[in-house]
Amino acid sequence: MHSRPHTRVQLALLPALVGALFLLPAAASAAEPEEGLRLYAGFGWGYDDTLLRVPDTRPAFGGKKSDRWRQLDAGVVYNKRISRQRVALVAKASKVKFDHFQQLDYDGRDLQGTWFWEVGNKFEGQVGALYNRTLAPYTDFFSDERNVREQRRQWIDAGYKMHPSWKIRTGFTRDRYEYELLRQRWNNRTEKASEAELLYTPRSGSSVGLVARRVKGVYPFRRPANTGVLVDDFTQDELKVRVNWYASGSTTLQALAGYVRREQLSFGEGKTSGFNGRLNATYTPKGKISYNASLWREFAPIESTIVSYTLNRGVSAGATWQATGKVKVEGNAAYEQRAYNPREAFSGRGELSDSLRTASLRATWQAKRKIAVSAGWQHQSRSGSQNLGLGKFDANTVMVNANVLF
Repeated sequence: MHSRPHTRVQLALLPALVGALFLLPAAASAAEPEEGLRLYAGFGWGYDDTLLRVPDTRPAFGGKKSDRWRQLDAGVVYNKRISRQRVALVAKASKVKFDHFQQLDYDGRDLQGTWFWEVGNKFEGQVGALYNRTLAPYTDFFSDERNVREQRRQWIDAGYKMHPSWKIRTGFTRDRYEYELLRQRWNNRTEKASEAELLYTPRSGSSVGLVARRVKGVYPFRRPANTGVLVDDFTQDELKVRVNWYASGSTTLQALAGYVRREQLSFGEGKTSGFNGRLNATYTPKGKISYNASLWREFAPIESTIVSYTLNRGVSAGATWQATGKVKVEGNAAYEQRAYNPREAFSGRGELSDSLRTASLRATWQAKRKIAVSAGWQHQSRSGSQNLGLGKFDANTVMVNANVLF
């Protein structure tokens, strides 16, 4: 019935205070950026009318819900191709300061390095590592204390071309999450994922693959309960089909779906299984507007003190308008229903689900090839779940940022 746990938090769309909303210029985010070492600098300003996602039924911290912040970024971007090998490095430091909730001020870090390797005509893959330090979301966590989250990821992927149309691939990923705040340390965890895939790619360029995957999650801190302690460790086995179909010259469909079996002994019966997956579609006609849509049914971790994962069913749609050669406008909307699988120790009754709605609009002006200015708006709302102590809220965020590559 569920899907794999994400390696990144999607369900709690972060307030715009997170550095992820302050993007690199187009030259830095392209699939094959220009070679060499470049310096990066950026400045951002934002306003959120419900910064800490305080429910409507609760009083605001210090009688104030809204706040403004400023963010400064500086870093380096390096890309180098040597024969068939390519190395890509990004290192960025951020400083975020708030006008009112000054206890949330923090220094962010984003480091990532990837080696894209090839050996002969049949072996290829990548090896990489990532470190991220940012403020964790408050969507499902009621507090005005600073809660910095650190993520460390290492991965290796290797593929072998047995035939022009057939390829086998294997990969391993290790993710580790740590939280600064003592009340959130129960969400500290390490997830190790191993997978193997048999991939078929005909001459059309489309592909279909059979993916076998195992994820093991370990929580080092046991959550206290009336009956003792709760063990959140889990094992998840997946057998899925991966499809990348070029339906036409302007339409692409991508899907990863199949059977999942999850064991997590502190939840309900401890075992659950069934169908889950995600479908993405893009439509890019010859005009200036392109479209995208997604459907999903999958697990996601949740940064809550009550539960550690949810079953999410959602849909999203968006469009991108290339208004001019330098101006791009993007709009997106999403609806996600979250079903909570309560622990054995949970004594509540009644409905254990809620929903998140989001909408966003952003315009980007590529003033020069390496200079970008953008402005955006985001709306997020939660219906809430009274039995889990999650109230309803509505929040609006406005942000402006500018960045440059030297």
